[in-house]
Amino acid sequence: MEYTPYTLLLDVGWISILLIVGHALRNRLKLLQALLLPAPITAGLIGLVLGPEVLGWISWSDQVGTYTSLLIAVVFASMAYSMDLGGSVAAGARNMWAYSTTMFMGQWGLFILLGLYLFAPLFGTEPWFGMMLPVGFIGGFGTAAAVGSSLEDNGVEEAMSIGFTSATVGTLVAIVGGVIVANWGIRKGKATQLTGDLPDDLRTGYISELDDRPSIGSATTNPSSIEPLALHGGFVVFTVLMAYMANSMIKQQWENVSIPLFAMSFVIGLVGRVVLRVGKRENFLDGRTINTISGAATDYLIAFGIASIVPAALADYWQALVVLFLLGVVFCVAWMLWAGPLFFGEQWLERGIFGWGWATAAVATGIALLKMVDPRLKSGTLNEYGVAYVGFAPFEIGMTILAPIAVIAGFTTGFGWASFVISLAVLIAAFAFGWVPAKKRGAAQGGGEQGGAAQGGGISRAKMINNS
Repeated sequence: MEYTPYTLLLDVGWISILLIVGHALRNRLKLLQALLLPAPITAGLIGLVLGPEVLGWISWSDQVGTYTSLLIAVVFASMAYSMDLGGSVAAGARNMWAYSTTMFMGQWGLFILLGLYLFAPLFGTEPWFGMMLPVGFIGGFGTAAAVGSSLEDNGVEEAMSIGFTSATVGTLVAIVGGVIVANWGIRKGKATQLTGDLPDDLRTGYISELDDRPSIGSATTNPSSIEPLALHGGFVVFTVLMAYMANSMIKQQWENVSIPLFAMSFVIGLVGRVVLRVGKRENFLDGRTINTISGAATDYLIAFGIASIVPAALADYWQALVVLFLLGVVFCVAWMLWAGPLFFGEQWLERGIFGWGWATAAVATGIALLKMVDPRLKSGTLNEYGVAYVGFAPFEIGMTILAPIAVIAGFTTGFGWASFVISLAVLIAAFAFGWVPAKKRGAAQGGGEQGGAAQGGGISRAKMINNS
């Protein structure tokens, strides 16, 4: 069937309806509220079941799987304009940085090596297979889209489906496991801040009180000239366009060079940010509005990504995938229970359950779980993570960009060992500098309700891509 603008309308229209349905189900069904299941995941799962791969009630176009490549580029372009590039890792957040970096690089390195030395000989999988665990778990849907689309462009057709399957499983594991750990911690008296239930709006997904509804952005232009949302959207889309043109020029000069569109979008976005600063217009764009655009793109990315999973592509890997996911859960549980008390001492539960949430799914999931044991965010967990993220962001962004390049270049083994060595080096440094074991009262005391919320809110959408 010929692809036309109306085909795009059908694809976007159906997924939009399913997003609304997903939200309505979250608002009404106690099970989804207990699982804190995001509407985009529900929408994607319904789209997968109703799509041509299962029931065939919705006829997705043959281009539906490519939307994620553009959407993840929008997310990374937005990140370049909105992320905080200033500040430094404060002493109070050093343990959070070491904890996060060790676990992040360790998950990448360990499972890449397991893919090479365990799964390849045992199941006959490709060298990149083990990478799909961190791509979906600690990377999230954004990384699954970024790495998967890059590998698919280079002939690895199964990568996208496996990556999104991993991200979906990781999200379910995060929620179910997090609820179990939170309830255990509350009963055992290990939660230093809590004693209550989740806020109603967090469970249902709907903010009923008008005064509690946060702003999704501020206008930087008068609508008589241009609508602020049109201006911000224009900047982001233009950035992706420039990235696409730059990639096309590079491809014309060097046919064997392939740079992921999302990576080039991030670079072009940083250049655009510098141009605004040089032109003394650094406040021309509103960060919250950009984050809103990024968040909307992320929701559609997740829904389209899950809906475009090809079950047939998973058939040859199902045994290996079961083992992979089981080992991933074991790693995350062991890290939380061992490294949590080691790095954070007596206050490990709040920080540990937050780390569990984003180790298996996304920062947004970690925040939701954190609120179960720290509803007013007084433990300082998000404040510490917000500061530590400045030093952690290069690892997160770098791995997403370098992972597909390493596979394409045939450097998967070296990439896995390098990641694992970095993880060990950070862990050893934590012991060498006396950061761990943490003191009895924890590595850092609470940063306050408002401070934690402010720091955490700024980075939650960026990681949601996953993740961010």
